[in-house]
Amino acid sequence: MKRLGALILFLLLVVGGGLAIGILTAPGEWYAGLAKPPFNPPGFVFAPVWTVLYVLIAIAGWRSFEQDRSSAPMKLWWAQLALNFLWSPVFFAAHRIGLAFLVIVALLAAILAFVATCWRKDRPAALLFAPYAAWVGFAAALNGAIWQLNRQ
Repeated sequence: MKRLGALILFLLLVVGGGLAIGILTAPGEWYAGLAKPPFNPPGFVFAPVWTVLYVLIAIAGWRSFEQDRSSAPMKLWWAQLALNFLWSPVFFAAHRIGLAFLVIVALLAAILAFVATCWRKDRPAALLFAPYAAWVGFAAALNGAIWQLNRQ
């Protein structure tokens, strides 16, 4: 029962936090007015993709937490979550596309480091991050392209 409670807390933190940040920093007129590359997905794609990814992130974090709360994977998990939650305010609220690109590159590095540190000890946690790594890699390319197209 205690393990289930911890999982629920991880889900609430990650899914709830991600959705709250998404609502508070929702793309508005500023984002709509930016030039975007042809590979920019339609807006309706982002919320369901991130919701699924947040569930996977929470489960991977919970697994690492259950194994060792002070481990390197757990520290990397917290780092990636902080960077993940930082990106939207930097990009959408502060309109700092270049700085957001640096944040998302650091986020991708933290994700890949988490995968690498979990690979031998907890492969399911590492694999739970695979779709996340792919999406953030795509998002980094998108962020970089938007930055290049809108430089003044």
